[in-house]
Amino acid sequence: MKKYFNTGLIGLLIIFFSACTDFLNEEPTGILTTENVQTAYEDALTAAYSALGNDHYNTPLSLWPYGTVRSDDAYKGGSGEQDISTFHFFEISNNISTEFGEVDALWYQCYVSISRANSAIKAINAAENLTNKEAKIAEARFLRGHFYFLLKILFKNIPYIDENVPVADYGKISNVALTNDELWQKIADDFKYGVDHLPVRQMDRGRADKYSAAAYLAKTYLYKAYRQENSESNEVTSVNAADLNNVLTYADMVVASQYKLENDFAYNFLPGSYENGAESIFAVQYSNNDGTKFGRVNFADLLSVPMKLGCCDFLKPSQTLVNAFRTQNGLPVFENYNTNDGGYAAQNDPRLFHTVAIPGFAYKYNESLIYDVDWNRSPGTYGVYASLKENVDPTCDCFVPMVPFYANTKNRIVIRHADVLLMKAEALVELNRSAEALPIINSIRNRAKNSTDMIQYANGFVDIKLYQDGVNCNWTQDFARQALRWERRLELAMEGGRFFDLVRWGVTEQVMDEYYNSEKTRRTYYADANFTKNKHEYLPIPEQQIKFSKYLYKQNVGY
Repeated sequence: MKKYFNTGLIGLLIIFFSACTDFLNEEPTGILTTENVQTAYEDALTAAYSALGNDHYNTPLSLWPYGTVRSDDAYKGGSGEQDISTFHFFEISNNISTEFGEVDALWYQCYVSISRANSAIKAINAAENLTNKEAKIAEARFLRGHFYFLLKILFKNIPYIDENVPVADYGKISNVALTNDELWQKIADDFKYGVDHLPVRQMDRGRADKYSAAAYLAKTYLYKAYRQENSESNEVTSVNAADLNNVLTYADMVVASQYKLENDFAYNFLPGSYENGAESIFAVQYSNNDGTKFGRVNFADLLSVPMKLGCCDFLKPSQTLVNAFRTQNGLPVFENYNTNDGGYAAQNDPRLFHTVAIPGFAYKYNESLIYDVDWNRSPGTYGVYASLKENVDPTCDCFVPMVPFYANTKNRIVIRHADVLLMKAEALVELNRSAEALPIINSIRNRAKNSTDMIQYANGFVDIKLYQDGVNCNWTQDFARQALRWERRLELAMEGGRFFDLVRWGVTEQVMDEYYNSEKTRRTYYADANFTKNKHEYLPIPEQQIKFSKYLYKQNVGY
């Protein structure tokens, strides 16, 4: 059994709602009394952690439908367009409705999780003679910041509710009460509290520490830096230098910590002893053989298992993504990389074979298990590739049959060290300090270069080199920006963040138009694809939530 901090689903949601009946003369369980407050805080904090993994395949907190499928990195997959049609419509940026149940459920799930964090804060504050009170509050605020961050990149305009807002007033807080920048600052404040009060290490795996808060704070300031100051537009109007310098401050804090790049890229995506490794700054913890029927499995990514192994062959890497890994003289092919589908038949960045299952090559490094075309559910519609990072070798005891589904108990990393390094490099580039970004980007590429031991079967298709200013490139700010953005795509491909990167940079329309135009020649259903600027950058506010607020909430621009 994996050693982990137990974030199992427990029946503590009752803590967060006060209720009574006319016929029961009992103390409501939602009230924190002087008798129970001394122990309630730990249960409430555990419940807040539990929320990290309390999602479902149609409301995944890994955000794969919204951050990967909605980008140029992946097709939805499944049996066809009608198989979870909501995700299909997001893939093609068409027919997106304010009535989508999956979107409403995701909004609700995040706010239930925030409610848990707020309840934990209240319980901790109420406890007397509690040692390390500020550190425990910091954990709860970190978790609250995490869920607000997800809501912010998904919806942009959201109501901010902290522990001081009575439950009865939840529907009275406008989703536009704070400006875009003010809302980002609220999220940053939670992570800053974590930086100031969390320990540098936690005894229990899965708990937030000082450096996971610093990493998330750097990420928050990076998003905050790209200002969208016009409330009637989603356009990036400026890039704020002060915010970028904050990115550097907190990224440097992480760089100086115990966290570092794994020696091999593959180690980030393997179960067992590889989990909670040197690069994993914060991860959702799962478990097997823990006394429950199936264990604490990852429901968020359950659908991506190839059909040959079980169900349901969603989250299919796009041909465009596969082509993006192509190299020429060891460097990315920025121009015309997507003009033909040679893909892996040419020379490639080795990270391709860690990210994408390709017919004829080993599946999850198991050379006795060769991935082939017949593993695919709908190859005529969605192609022949499968996603690898979130999946496991089916011979692993972490592979859990839950017929018709097949889940796994491998941790899901939320933030890893490579992401922090790339955040720092991005801030340096935008501050016109591109020369300082060069060795950082090269450190990522060097790790990729040295990550071939587990893909020896693909070595004939691999070629990657470092950038050398004045030798194989001209390292100007424009070139550095292109190299940085390309590096983020390859390093973090299929990890749920690509679309949000595009929105942050203000290039979503350009990238998606190019993608749709190229993919229309490959996928017939892309004939209806159409990205609309100043609309499709964010999800619509669910109509049910607008009704809940008695129409106080303002719908996002374009919907």
